Amino acid sequence: MSGATHPAGGPRLYDRAAELAAVARLSARVASGHGGVLFVTGNPGEGRTALLRRAAHDFPGTAHRVGAPHHRGPWSAARALFAELAPTPAAGRRALRLARGEGGLARAVTALAVEREAVLICVDDLHLWDAHSRAALAAAWQETGTRRPGRVGWLVSAARHHRLPEVPGAETVRLGRLTVPGARAMLGDLCPEAAPAPPVGERLLDEAAGHPGVLAAAVRRLTAPQLAGVLPLPRPAVDDSVLAEVYGGLLERLPAASRRRLATVAVVALAGRAGAGAGTAAYGVDGGGGSTPGGAVRGGGGSGRSAPGGAAYGGGGSGGSARGARAPAGALEGLVADGLLLRRGGGAVGFEDPFLGRAALASARQPWRGGTRAPGGSEGGAEAVPVDGPASGAAPSADRRAAGAALARGEGHRADRLGPPAAVRALSPVARGRAQLVRGLAALAGGPVMDAHEALLQAAELLRGRAPVEASDARFLAMEAAWAGGDVEACLAALGGGEDVRGLERDFADGLRAALTVRLDDARTALVRVVAGDGGADDPRLLLRAGAAALVLGDTAAAARIHARALVRARAEHRTALLPHALEQLAYAELRAGRYGRAALAAREGLRSAESTGQHNVAAHQHAVLALVASVKGDGSLVAEHAGRALATAGAHGLVQAATLAEWALARAERGRGLAAQAAARLVPLVRPGPRGGHFALRMLVVPCFVETAVAAGREAEARDAAEEYAAWAALGVDGPAPAQSARCRALLAEGEASAYWFREAVRRHDGCGNDFERARTLLAYGTWLRRRRRPGDARGPLRDALVTFERAAAEGWAEHARSELRATGGASGGATDPAALRELTPQQQRIARLVAGGATNQEVADHLSLSPRTVDHHLRGVFARLGIRSRVELPAVVDGWDADREVPAPAAARPPGR
Repeated sequence: MSGATHPAGGPRLYDRAAELAAVARLSARVASGHGGVLFVTGNPGEGRTALLRRAAHDFPGTAHRVGAPHHRGPWSAARALFAELAPTPAAGRRALRLARGEGGLARAVTALAVEREAVLICVDDLHLWDAHSRAALAAAWQETGTRRPGRVGWLVSAARHHRLPEVPGAETVRLGRLTVPGARAMLGDLCPEAAPAPPVGERLLDEAAGHPGVLAAAVRRLTAPQLAGVLPLPRPAVDDSVLAEVYGGLLERLPAASRRRLATVAVVALAGRAGAGAGTAAYGVDGGGGSTPGGAVRGGGGSGRSAPGGAAYGGGGSGGSARGARAPAGALEGLVADGLLLRRGGGAVGFEDPFLGRAALASARQPWRGGTRAPGGSEGGAEAVPVDGPASGAAPSADRRAAGAALARGEGHRADRLGPPAAVRALSPVARGRAQLVRGLAALAGGPVMDAHEALLQAAELLRGRAPVEASDARFLAMEAAWAGGDVEACLAALGGGEDVRGLERDFADGLRAALTVRLDDARTALVRVVAGDGGADDPRLLLRAGAAALVLGDTAAAARIHARALVRARAEHRTALLPHALEQLAYAELRAGRYGRAALAAREGLRSAESTGQHNVAAHQHAVLALVASVKGDGSLVAEHAGRALATAGAHGLVQAATLAEWALARAERGRGLAAQAAARLVPLVRPGPRGGHFALRMLVVPCFVETAVAAGREAEARDAAEEYAAWAALGVDGPAPAQSARCRALLAEGEASAYWFREAVRRHDGCGNDFERARTLLAYGTWLRRRRRPGDARGPLRDALVTFERAAAEGWAEHARSELRATGGASGGATDPAALRELTPQQQRIARLVAGGATNQEVADHLSLSPRTVDHHLRGVFARLGIRSRVELPAVVDGWDADREVPAPAAARPPGR
């Protein structure tokens, strides 16, 4: 609704119809005896406390309101809660003991006899409660959400950036800004004696931008003559003092490192506005301290692709070091962890709450008015960033003339929004470079990757020679963006000109450049040093580069080990924004190693982490990995779901690598359903060289799948051309399983005994490559080839080995294929080869199994054992069920594997006539 709600004696609310409806639903659940939890989130000053007061006033039963205590020791908030609920101090102490013990907080609340009537417990400022009390509350709410006991309702408010616990059945409402009619009604109530003059009211409404707390604070500081328009208003009306009143509590409670991050990103966003032109959401600050709230735009944070060269930029951890204060990416990473920063595509950066950036910048400006200083303190030589504009006496610019014209028209509150102020144009090259770096990070996380590449290259040029660490990282990130986009020339452009790069990072750049230009001996020399040097690295970004170097060398075991270590370090340092990238690299390494179960675990965790931090490009790659895993398991619907999500983002953002993996997964799923022609048509573009083909680093990895599919589809000429190119690539030694897979391709294309020779050669080569899954695929192809040439006895061995490997790898689709081929040879396809399973048969069942395995019919077995054929058939069905087989033709292979000491000798008379 618009306007105010005026309950008799209750607080007045504006534009809160949806929120009040949610409160009414909670009250109805409580009255019906089902309980429930309703979360209310909002930024400072948006009315969370007012909504709780109104809910408590309207509630028909008993309502209690509990805020965060000033002292935040362990269990301090729970103590305040029970002091409010308990009839006596002694009862409160008993309840607290119960809550801290095995009873839990839910039972402690019940012990206070609050279930005698409907009760609403309003918990305010949950984000300020101590960790012990929050954990106890979460457990109580989860129990309420699962069992729904009693008539107790919980209405809980928290700051927007606070991560709420997961509670079954809980509802969450998010307070927002007021509409113009709602803000106008609030302004009228704030000035009950005399309405403000129309120009004054419009200016207040415009500058407050629908924020109720800011509007109230701005009105409170004005005098009656100012409201009446007799005296001029401050310029701007919403200045530092107003923002300090509304946001000061939040900023003061943040750790010092978080406050430094806020100030850093605010200045970088200011610089970004100057470089992006009109329409870029950022914060402009003029000489008078006025600023422009931009839209809620997210800034990137250390994301990347699963390409070799994953330069996980995260300079400065969460510890608040001087380097962390100077590095925008480190600031972004910390703010993502704090939940204070939004990130979206397009390369712009800003805050979830635009007033927060202004307040942070104003707070950081306080200690150094009249001078210049890097946000958060520039100990250690950080370059100063001017924020108060150029020296007085500078020639007025076109922007200042436009501002003067606005003032003459009586639009002073808009004068600071007409363009980048002089302070922005005066920013140093380092500040502009950092702005470009942040813009590139934002695009790399959730925008077009080639836009990220251009922004990051510009950042590297601006920072070169001035901030060498950041310049180096910008170049690696630009290469990473180009790799995700499948552009070799752009990768080389990013790797060149990096004179700021030293040591192992120089080896990494040289090795990648040599690999991309097919100088593999040079690439090995440099990249081996990078992989060997990981032992001395504790920085996750350096570890990720070492792991990427191992992938380029084809050493998947080292790649998985190093990436796992990088993940551990990122977690230990609370590098929240870096976790999706580390998990992405680990999932890709496990995928390359053929360990699909491990790849799925890492990809699922990485997907959750990427989505929670807004890194949509990383999420697309994780979806592609999960699609490939699902194609191995034979789950076609899951393949389609993950591949579709990956392709949706990949198409919009130019993620050629993720798109190639997703298309590969779809083709494998189609091949598993017997659609060889359709699968081959899908794979053809992926193995085609050039810009219209698949990703340059994945093309050869797809070829073995294409050869197998193309042969099945009758496209042998294309398969032969691809196999010849693949053989030349396999000889380079950059992929462990490649020589074995090349031999398998030759076997599929050869004829007669030449096929048998190449199959045996492929199996031999597999023994040293370490990829058991690819070895099993070769054994399956070999066993199928033998069976089709009427050699079932020879086929059973390779097929059984393939089946066991597929089962261990949880590759159910491939396992079912192996079982089908094994059944066709007359061999056991399940667990029947286990001797223990045969020993579980009764002696009679063992005799019948032996006789049937020898070729006797049911009638012959019945005659020999003096049974009826019907009894023999009954026992035989029990044998099949116990051994996990489907027909009598599988019994010979089962009995052949029986423990000789446990066999039941079959009398000669049991042999069928003529045998």
